[in-house]
Amino acid sequence: MQTRFNMPQVEPEGYKALLAMEKYLQTTKIEPLHKELIKIRASQINGCAYCIDMHTKDARKYGETEQRIYALNAWRETPFFSREERAILALTEEVTLISHHVSEATYSEAIEVLGEQLTAQVMLAAVAINSWNRIGIATNLMPAKS
Repeated sequence: MQTRFNMPQVEPEGYKALLAMEKYLQTTKIEPLHKELIKIRASQINGCAYCIDMHTKDARKYGETEQRIYALNAWRETPFFSREERAILALTEEVTLISHHVSEATYSEAIEVLGEQLTAQVMLAAVAINSWNRIGIATNLMPAKS
């Protein structure tokens, strides 16, 4: 498969707008490793190979373990993730699969564990990676072979 076109070259202003969201997300209270978990999990759901490759590598740089990365798509079935991470992952999944809505249970747990501001920031992070996933998938963006 070949990349269809280079989004930053074809639509630089739109691309810059997404980069501005990423810059904002760097200022939030979301821990860097948690940002990567959001990005990996949404990318797994969406099937964006480019983003999965990028964010698993980034997560390792922040100290994420291979075991947790491998188990991320089955996080509910493992003891590897904290209550905070579970709230983040559940919210990320439901924002990504928005046609099923964000359940009251997931929302309530996120508010209880994360508070309103961090819950809002996690929602924005999930929206951002979903945007990147859609660009990557729609343009056939491929990870480089290691």
